[in-house]
Amino acid sequence: MGSAPTPHIGAAAGDIAKTVLMPGDPLRAKFIADTYLSDVRCVNEVRNMLAFTGVYQGAPVTVMGGGMGMPSIGIYSFELFNFYDVGAIIRVGSAGGVASDVGLKDVVAGMGACTDSAFAAHYELPGTFAPIADFGLLAAAVDAGRERGVDVRVGNVLSSDHFYLDDPSSTERWRKMGVLAVEMEAAALYMNAARAGKRALCLLTVSDLPLSGESLDASERQTGFTQMMEIALSIAATSSEGA
Repeated sequence: MGSAPTPHIGAAAGDIAKTVLMPGDPLRAKFIADTYLSDVRCVNEVRNMLAFTGVYQGAPVTVMGGGMGMPSIGIYSFELFNFYDVGAIIRVGSAGGVASDVGLKDVVAGMGACTDSAFAAHYELPGTFAPIADFGLLAAAVDAGRERGVDVRVGNVLSSDHFYLDDPSSTERWRKMGVLAVEMEAAALYMNAARAGKRALCLLTVSDLPLSGESLDASERQTGFTQMMEIALSIAATSSEGA
């Protein structure tokens, strides 16, 4: 479709691995690269949306920030899928727990992504599209969590366009429909993957419970996020060949 580099990613063709881990925060991408990857190279600094390519358990992996919200991850995931021939993107982010049995530090895998966004409108579909994860990546996340003693919660998440709600009671209505957690990017990632014929998964650590007001402090977030990162990296290491 296009060629690298793009208006938003300065990496050259071949600089991006077939599997990409995508936190929202580019500094979290740096943390993952510094902590887990060997032979690391910084391959993008455009708009300070840092991207690093290295090796994890013998497999090439890229970690790149995706920003906040569906417009941001929509741009980066589109360019990665279509201009860099990335085969799989695993979002690693934080979320607000919504379901009554979801607690702080829980790891959630978005099997599907409800949304209040109009992101799908540009596809001009004659109905409502249901954004879903790649089943192979999803099953691998559950298995990797089990190996580490982590019960990965699987179900619907809500990808919202709104962080500050004018009507906070809307979160309760999503809970009634079985939504596990709320975040801001998965639906756009899943739609871009579907359109490109690629693979995607959203892994989340529950950092706060908006309906009760509970939240993790900074040190607790780091511990919980590390579990999620290690699950995602294990998937990346085993899925690179099939990405």
